[in-house]
Amino acid sequence: MEPIRVGVLGARGKMGSEAVRALGEAADTELVTEINREDSLRGLSEAGVQVAVDLTHPDSVMDNLAFCVEHGIHAVVGTSGVGTEELSRIQGWLGEQPRIGVLVVPNFAIGAVLAMKFSEIAARYFDSAEIVESHHPRKADAPSGTAARTARMISQARAEAELGPMPDATTRDPGGARGAEIDDVHVHAVRMTGLVAHQEVLFGTEGETLTVRHDSYDRRSFMPGLLLAVREVGRREGVTVGLDPLLGL
Repeated sequence: MEPIRVGVLGARGKMGSEAVRALGEAADTELVTEINREDSLRGLSEAGVQVAVDLTHPDSVMDNLAFCVEHGIHAVVGTSGVGTEELSRIQGWLGEQPRIGVLVVPNFAIGAVLAMKFSEIAARYFDSAEIVESHHPRKADAPSGTAARTARMISQARAEAELGPMPDATTRDPGGARGAEIDDVHVHAVRMTGLVAHQEVLFGTEGETLTVRHDSYDRRSFMPGLLLAVREVGRREGVTVGLDPLLGL
């Protein structure tokens, strides 16, 4: 079988350079082009790219995806900033009979995907849930895409369990100490030198607490999930969010 022809957008970034290494080493993928900020997206089509991996910036990801959809290139998105509104726009571009796959991945780490799933399971059994996500200070968005997705999964699980609002007597918070709210789940973001990617989901009920924590200490931890996404996106027409269905979760 011919290797998958892959192009990386944002190839000189921390995550992009690691993806370039992993894709170059894998036997079933061929890295045929590297696209950076100063390069034209036409390089994707000129190189015959089958799968584009976007590891750029929230400000440019939608333009990149529009190009991929227009030119029939499957896309794996590891860039944060693709929320509900953006997903709807992508689905509109693809139409009712999509010819390509777009896989939006909030986190490529297999452990992080499992931690999100564990949090979804736990959410229905606890009165309270909050998220603390911690990343390196070069990260452009807050909260992280992983934290936002985790919050939505928790909220959905609570709704299905018919749980009421979480207990919280706060009436004054002029400094925003309670953090952001995503679907009624509080999310707190830390940006600090020395960190890579970390998330804690805290659950509480009468007499006990549960913490679900995942830590990525090196960007190599993201590469097995990224390679899985590249291998599978061409088999999934339309928009897929997360690695969960690829892992059978």
